[in-house]
Amino acid sequence: MSYPVAKVIEIVGSSPDGWAEAAAAAVRTAGKTIDHITGVQVAGMTASVEDGRIGAYKTTVKIAFGVKAD
Repeated sequence: MSYPVAKVIEIVGSSPDGWAEAAAAAVRTAGKTIDHITGVQVAGMTASVEDGRIGAYKTTVKIAFGVKAD
């Protein structure tokens, strides 16, 4: 189904396993409460450091989803 209007939100996903996994976690979690996700754009990647090692990978994503127009 095609939507004439889309809304875009920005969220941050986190994973101990890598930036791709953090992005996937963000989309998976958003999908639990947002219907009609149509796309995702990676806006940035960061990581937290603990004891000289990466403790968590964080990926900021912009998620687009269709908005029903009545």
